[in-house]
Amino acid sequence: MPRTFRGREDTTVTNKRMPCAGDTLQDLLLSARKHHCLTVGVYESAKVMNIDPDSVAFCVLATGEGFECDIALQIHFTLIQAFCFDNDISIVRVNDMQRLSNIVGEKSVDLDDAHCVLITQSPAEGSWQDPALAELHLFCAERRSLSEWLPAVSLPKR
Repeated sequence: MPRTFRGREDTTVTNKRMPCAGDTLQDLLLSARKHHCLTVGVYESAKVMNIDPDSVAFCVLATGEGFECDIALQIHFTLIQAFCFDNDISIVRVNDMQRLSNIVGEKSVDLDDAHCVLITQSPAEGSWQDPALAELHLFCAERRSLSEWLPAVSLPKR
């Protein structure tokens, strides 16, 4: 939610950063895919978080049709969010799982479980670095300062 100052709403962050965050997230996901730094799927993500939590650089949770009816998925989301908060991992939510699947998947592969996507890095190897990751960390920090713990980002329709 935007901050309010003496009855006026400060929409600077909301209006200027939200569209930019979607483009930045898409660019980051495409770059991470190219460098094989993605983990796609709730169960696969849970495995990575359990085995090598230090490799997790960013988390994207995606909802789609029927999310409200899927109690198991909601529980998984709650656990993933708690893990990310406890381990200081930036996290965002997108409302278009199909669009996210199109970005992170190969055209020939149908990704039914793109509800959770992790961007991973191996600091020991000095691996791939993308400036978009720093921008999204800043975006998440700004949103947290406004008490928005799980910011929503709209992916562009390209």
